[in-house]
Amino acid sequence: MPRPNLWAAIEGTLRYEIAQGLYRPGDKLPTEAAYAARFGVNRHTVRQALAAMADAGIVHARRGAGVFVTATPADYPLGRRVRFHQGISASGRTPARRVTRLETRVASATERQALGLFDEAMVHVVEGVSLSDGQPIATFLSVFPAARLPGLLAVLADEPSVTKALAACGVADYTRAQTRLTARSADAVLALALQIKPGAPVLRSVAVNVDTAGVPVEFGTTWFAGDKVTLTVAPGQP
Repeated sequence: MPRPNLWAAIEGTLRYEIAQGLYRPGDKLPTEAAYAARFGVNRHTVRQALAAMADAGIVHARRGAGVFVTATPADYPLGRRVRFHQGISASGRTPARRVTRLETRVASATERQALGLFDEAMVHVVEGVSLSDGQPIATFLSVFPAARLPGLLAVLADEPSVTKALAACGVADYTRAQTRLTARSADAVLALALQIKPGAPVLRSVAVNVDTAGVPVEFGTTWFAGDKVTLTVAPGQP
């Protein structure tokens, strides 16, 4: 009789253990060596099983860190006043942000139009990764009028919350004036930041936030990992 497909049998066992809650979303799985010893096979066989699970979106590998159970999608509401930390916390998860870029430069034509700026105006640029329970779910690029908010980057260097940083610079409240959503495929750089495969689906959100007088204070672009976030929009959502 033909020998059973070992890697498929191992995949079935690991899928069952994850389905039973033995490993939760975000948990790190045992090493290939540990699985090889457990099932009495070589590491290549284990690698095949893990690769099949990754293709199915059940696990994902982080270079140098191991293989992790893929987190179930986080609900993220899109509203006029919903903030990142508020939205993620409402889903029972722990939010965090990792800022990777803080700089001031001349605004592009698109940025000037969105923020209502004149030619040669300067903007503050803030870029980084948004996380839910330690897992990256989105990258963001936000642009702010530098003349109005001269101390913004200094505050953000110590406090990654845009809401708190704007408040410290005199913008006590702001709301989302408009949002545009577009489906895209992740390029290699974006896939690396989000820990997804190149070509995986992402949702691009382009938004303008305004102060209580209706003056733009932020022009932001966010790329959400399609399989990690469920964007929700409810009628009348604040």
